[in-house]
Amino acid sequence: MGVAGSGKSTIARAVAAGTGRVLVEGDDFHPPENIRKMGAGLALTDDDRREWLARIAQQLAAHDAGVVVSCSALKLAYRDRLRAAAPGLRFAFLAITPQQARERVLARAGSHFFPPSVVDSQFATLEDPSTEPGVLRVDGGLPAAEVTARILDWMGAAAPNNETKQA
Repeated sequence: MGVAGSGKSTIARAVAAGTGRVLVEGDDFHPPENIRKMGAGLALTDDDRREWLARIAQQLAAHDAGVVVSCSALKLAYRDRLRAAAPGLRFAFLAITPQQARERVLARAGSHFFPPSVVDSQFATLEDPSTEPGVLRVDGGLPAAEVTARILDWMGAAAPNNETKQA
C-alpha cells in the first residue's frame, strides 16, 4: 500500500511471484467513473473509493489461501474496511517522498491513467499506518529487489506456512 508512484504494482507482482499467491491489481477494480475522474486530474473522495474498496474486499474474501493486493489504502478507514473482509490482513507500506512520487508518476505519463497533478492529494489523504499492528513500513525509494526481499522476509517470519492474507 502507499501513494501513487510508490511502487505498489511492481512490488506486488514480485511478492506474488515469490509466494506463489494470486495477484490482485487494485487499479483494475476502479469503476470507469473513477478512472475518468483521476485522468482529468481530480482527486477521488471517500464516496468515489467506496465501490472500489468493496470490490477489493470481495477479492480478499474470495481467496482463502491468501492473495497479494496492490492498493493505495490511504486511510485507516479504508484499511479497516479491507481488514473486515480478511481478518489477519497485513499491509506493507511503501513510504516515499512527495518528490519521489511526482518523479515516478511523471515518468509513467501516457502509460497510466493517474496524472502527476493528483499526487499531492494522495499525500493529503494519507494517514500513515506505521504504528498500526500488522503493518511493515518499507522505504519505497530502495531498489525494488530489496523492498521485495524485506517484505518476503517479513511475511515468512510473521506468517509461517503462508496462512495469513496479505495486501
